[in-house]
Amino acid sequence: MTIPDPFFNESAAPVAPRPAPLPRLLLSSLLAAVLFTLVCGLAYPLLTTGVAGVLFPNQAGGSLISQNGKVVGSAVLGQNFTAPQYLHGRPSMTNKTDGSGPEPYNAENSGASNWGATNAKLRDTVQERIAAFRQENGLSDSAPVPVDAVTASASGLDPDVSLATALLQVNRIAQARGRQPAEVEKVIRTHLTGRQFGVLGEQRVNVLAVNLALDGMK
Repeated sequence: MTIPDPFFNESAAPVAPRPAPLPRLLLSSLLAAVLFTLVCGLAYPLLTTGVAGVLFPNQAGGSLISQNGKVVGSAVLGQNFTAPQYLHGRPSMTNKTDGSGPEPYNAENSGASNWGATNAKLRDTVQERIAAFRQENGLSDSAPVPVDAVTASASGLDPDVSLATALLQVNRIAQARGRQPAEVEKVIRTHLTGRQFGVLGEQRVNVLAVNLALDGMK
């Protein structure tokens, strides 16, 4: 048995809530926009930039590499080395900033070809790169060529090459510099970076760092 509520009136119509006045809604929206702009657009970026500058000053500054007091590049951005006395990096498919044509390692227009694995254009391009790599490094027609030597990275700015790709260039670099291959190989192995956590990726060398070291050989 339920006890009726003496204050409940079934005949009374429900009272609809009154909508907030338009000026109040506009003011609330404006205050919310200002608040989130200050927090997300100003406070958070300043906080993360400050923390990064304290904990990782080199990385926060762009991982810049200097020589004789002059910035010559970044450890995380590749450069387009083509001279025979230098270690060559991966192919790059970046274009000029205005889109008028190819410009390898253009840091202002990072990108890839977006060719899929079944694209005939990709297959033909890779075959051409394999032949060119073998020819410039004095390799036989059947010599294996590492995949990173003939394929571009997704960014087009990869600063590293695998140890295998670097070692295949030793004889060419040594001949161009009038050095012994063992001397060039020693420089390359001195700048070797191992697999991350011992298992991720491949052993690699930074192309710019190696080339600066080669120029500094006594």
